[in-house]
Amino acid sequence: MNNIIYYDEIATPIGPLTLCATENGLCHLEFSGFADAADTLRVWSIKHMKRDQFVRDAAALSEVVNQLKQYFSGSRHSFDLTLDMQGTPFQRAVWQALQTIPYGETNSYKSIGEKIGQPKAVRAVGGANNRNPIPIIVPCHRVIGANGAMVGFGGGLPVKHFLLDHETQHTKELQSQ
Repeated sequence: MNNIIYYDEIATPIGPLTLCATENGLCHLEFSGFADAADTLRVWSIKHMKRDQFVRDAAALSEVVNQLKQYFSGSRHSFDLTLDMQGTPFQRAVWQALQTIPYGETNSYKSIGEKIGQPKAVRAVGGANNRNPIPIIVPCHRVIGANGAMVGFGGGLPVKHFLLDHETQHTKELQSQ
């Protein structure tokens, strides 16, 4: 294992995103450019990845960039990427369940708890959702409150609204064809 995290940036309709990967796969997505996120990323990478060197490498992240461009254009509804997500077994179970929420649909924290066999772990599911290191690709934005209310999102509620509206719009376009 080397000590490097590779990164690149992409301009999107929701602003710049910084993408980070190890030799094992995509490990983090940050809602800002690298310069603005560098300190936060270093703290995160040491704590969760046990790495502290960042090297910009567009080639290492080209497939992630390509799939995100397709997503934002409306032509991609699911991602096919190798992920390197570090977390507790519970967090990983929640993150796996998030990936089963279909494009253009939403689930509640309670529903995610039920999917992983822990229906009463609503708060813990919320905590794991909040710690998802790869938002959008692992679609934590598709989780809403049981009453249908929009609840917190690392990119901010306006970004969550944008992503859900974007997916709803492209789902309707597909259904009308």
